[in-house]
Amino acid sequence: MTSEQMKPTWLTEPKDNNLLVERIWPASAARDNDGEVLFGGVPVSDLTAQFGTPLYVIDQTEFENSAEAVRKALDDAAKKIGSEATVYYAGKAFLSSEVVRWIDRLGLNIDVSSGGELAIALAAGIDPKRIGLHGNNKSAAEIGRAVSAGVGAIVIDSEIEIERIAATAGAQDRVQPVRIRVNTGVHAETHEFLATAREDQKFGIAIEDVPGLVAKIRSLNHLDFLGLHSHIGSQIFETAGFAEAAKRLVKLHAELLKTGPVPQLNLGGGFGIDYNEGDHAPGVETMAEEIVDAVAKACSSEGIPVPKLAFEPGRAIVGRAGVTLYSVGTVKDVKLSDGQVRKYVSVDGGMSDNLRAALYQAEYSARLVSRVSSAKPALVRVVGKHCESGDIVVRHDYLPGDVNNGDIIAVAATGAYCFSLASNYNYLQRPPVVAVAKGKARLIVRGETEADLLSRDACLEKDSK
Repeated sequence: MTSEQMKPTWLTEPKDNNLLVERIWPASAARDNDGEVLFGGVPVSDLTAQFGTPLYVIDQTEFENSAEAVRKALDDAAKKIGSEATVYYAGKAFLSSEVVRWIDRLGLNIDVSSGGELAIALAAGIDPKRIGLHGNNKSAAEIGRAVSAGVGAIVIDSEIEIERIAATAGAQDRVQPVRIRVNTGVHAETHEFLATAREDQKFGIAIEDVPGLVAKIRSLNHLDFLGLHSHIGSQIFETAGFAEAAKRLVKLHAELLKTGPVPQLNLGGGFGIDYNEGDHAPGVETMAEEIVDAVAKACSSEGIPVPKLAFEPGRAIVGRAGVTLYSVGTVKDVKLSDGQVRKYVSVDGGMSDNLRAALYQAEYSARLVSRVSSAKPALVRVVGKHCESGDIVVRHDYLPGDVNNGDIIAVAATGAYCFSLASNYNYLQRPPVVAVAKGKARLIVRGETEADLLSRDACLEKDSK
């Protein structure tokens, strides 16, 4: 194996290992005169001194600008074909009460996928009518809470939910708006675990079963049918899958129009972002125009008017807004059997705060942010402190060859599905989340303490009595 074979073909040795590539990092990321990086105008030394590491950092301005760009792109594209677009922020990507308030102020809706996410959204004060509830196995308690709160839509994922939701709404003397999630059978070009519309998986209802279930919904006084929903997957760069899903959904939509109103068509989310120099995600404007154009063409082919549209982006809004800061612990050069050397940089977090590298083989980017370095770039693997050889944070990247104990490194684009998937593996505490903007940092999610972990051990409680 040569040094070139040790890395993916998309990764090239940087001419400047101190450079922060704008399409990967928040726009506010910059180095001061001493070479230290600032996020949202706040130096990393200030952040780590106050909040420690690992630390999730969310750039509020980046989040808000991305949300507005996504909303505008989808709305503008919809208007061009005589429609309108409702945008739901996909809370599963990253959710806290403060983020819900940002979404609320920006005028977006929000979708949630569990009772816990619903509780956060409601506690943050967003109008329940702007909430959509997802989930392939909603409990009776979750359905009851959603109906009593008056959420704007519950997305039906299986036939039995029709009866459960209708019974719950009837008991509360309410009419509950619902959608049906359709499994379109489209194979999106993404990781297997991120593809959510293939035939052999848990989400949605087969196209051929939908007309009968819609008839059932329409026959029930306590349900109001809003339309069809589809979500083909996540981290998608090509619009072909969306276009094919739209074609299949519109055909079904047209069939349903023959027997009653179908006010809206929800095409879900899944727009990809850049995590490394090898990624080249299309702009959200391009994605929006091509997807909406596919809807318009399908509607024209079926001879029906274009319905109101809805979308559910998450990663496209919060992904680039987030970075994770780590302290470097040990650094070792590992000699491989063919004489090559890989530098392993161990940090104070790992798969407990970012599971995506292990789960999806996701490729992230890292930079030394506490200082600049003129040392020759070294091919590194950034790893965590967990008892797993697969505990990898950044699989392939370059860092300065003099990276050492005590340095602070940042991993880019960790806003989506890192905090959400965090765990206490090896009894590590989940990190805090800090929002930065205009030179100030605010704690928005408290980090866990050792006492938090011990407090859940029921036998320790008994021993202390």
